Amino acid sequence: MSRVLVITGSTGIGEATARLAVSRGDRVFLISRDEHSAVDLCLQLHDCECFVGDLRDENTVHSAITACQEVFGSVDALFNVAGISGRRYGDGPVHECTVDGWSTTLEHNARTTFLMSKEVLRLWLAMGRGGAIVNMTSVLASSPEPDHFAAHAYAASKGAIISLTKAMASYYARHGIRINALAPGLVRTPMSERAQNDPEILEFIAEKQPLSQGMIEPEEIASAALFLLSPEARHITGEVLGVDGGWKVS
Repeated sequence: MSRVLVITGSTGIGEATARLAVSRGDRVFLISRDEHSAVDLCLQLHDCECFVGDLRDENTVHSAITACQEVFGSVDALFNVAGISGRRYGDGPVHECTVDGWSTTLEHNARTTFLMSKEVLRLWLAMGRGGAIVNMTSVLASSPEPDHFAAHAYAASKGAIISLTKAMASYYARHGIRINALAPGLVRTPMSERAQNDPEILEFIAEKQPLSQGMIEPEEIASAALFLLSPEARHITGEVLGVDGGWKVS
């Protein structure tokens, strides 16, 4: 049965998930700040529509979900994947991290996840129906790496998403709503471009993620996300699924 899947973000993992979802018969509603990539992706895919806006704004989030309902008639699942690396804003080790780097990173990562979840949960509760949410966190939230990835605002934002995921999962399970998180290792996306162009980091990642022998492809994260959002995972909630190529154990 065709489902309506809302995905935040239109590049990297968001793009890969949209492509895979449509290929499996789902209808996809993209919400992105990047108009060019969102429109271009929807032109390539059947049953794909998009909404352009800043998900840090509550009114924008409300308008986006309203638009999805108008186009597809419902929302069945939400994948909160959009986020940023805050390095260009000043993220880094706490003693070097700027206030702007801290606040901007948490706004783009944790605030957007909160606002999107809030809007969709209100909709489902009003309709008296269940649904599924997957939130994007990171292996760095629980397995830090001090030499190459000392971005403490980023780690804090992703840790907040884990705590939020578990708290929501506990509260909304009685309503038939499942909420899980994905914690990837280093994935080949536009956000990891710095690492992709650094030979030292590439050598490090080949050992740190031995199952991948390097970076993980976004399609592999997309597969995990769609599993958690699918009826096949109907008994799974409050979990953080690591897809990290062995990062945590290496």
